[in-house]
Amino acid sequence: MQNLSEKRATSRKYFAWILLFILVLIWGSSFILIKRGLEVYSSIEVGAIRIFVSFIVLLPIAIQRIKSTPWSKMKYIIIIGIIGTGIPAFLFAKAQTQIDSSLAGILNSLTPLFTLTIGLAFFKQKTSWINVLGVFLGLLGAIGLIHSTSNGSFEFHFSFAIYIIIATILYAVHSNMIKYYLNNVHPFTITSLGFFFFGIPITIILFFFTSFPTTLISHPDGLKAFMYVATLGVFASAIAIVLYNRLVQTTTAVFASSVTYFVPMLALFWGINDGEKYPLTAFLFMGVILLGVFLVNKKKI
Repeated sequence: MQNLSEKRATSRKYFAWILLFILVLIWGSSFILIKRGLEVYSSIEVGAIRIFVSFIVLLPIAIQRIKSTPWSKMKYIIIIGIIGTGIPAFLFAKAQTQIDSSLAGILNSLTPLFTLTIGLAFFKQKTSWINVLGVFLGLLGAIGLIHSTSNGSFEFHFSFAIYIIIATILYAVHSNMIKYYLNNVHPFTITSLGFFFFGIPITIILFFFTSFPTTLISHPDGLKAFMYVATLGVFASAIAIVLYNRLVQTTTAVFASSVTYFVPMLALFWGINDGEKYPLTAFLFMGVILLGVFLVNKKKI
């Protein structure tokens, strides 16, 4: 029996790492998709398109599960949907109108730190000094990696960077609420119903209170830009958030949020594949990130 228990624990660990790297692959491409969408649409339109597409993709699941979900869980699903996926979609789009992807990557890497802090302060989360060390090492590695691969300088627009900082705080609350209140609710239920409740008003706003329908038809790149953001909605929102919610339930909120540390590493690999060369320090910081995430996950998950 002990042997079987150990095998299950090992399987859960492998499953968690697989989910983590799938999320890295998806979210690592989200910044460029937002950027392409902003070449044609406003930040409000980009955020609304992203939510609209996710809402449509998940609508059949939401309709199927809405009646069987008790209100005691539904109220948290609605809150999580708004703060974890709704508002951040607009915040990231707004921020990227004035800041580059390097700075966005650094700021996004604050998520595990906020997740740990909020978990300790408000959700009775238990942790150890080695997990805390892992959070800070991962953040240090992410900052160092981006710094060493971007000519050592960042253009900082605090008035726009604050949007991403707010989004990372909301992500942190979202992760802790799932772990604390919805740990036994299926991630498809959490995600689909979350998009259902705020997707309806956002869809109305998109089609009746923005210039999106006109731009889609009249702009020469309107359809192309829409497809970029639609891809973002399908993969980075609908699918990725289901996987992320599952990862939070399977592991810890802090471990799941450490996905943001790997996003700069993905960008580095894309650059290497494209023939770009980086200093050796970049690979050193990659090692720091891996060590940090390992320490975050030091206790059994």
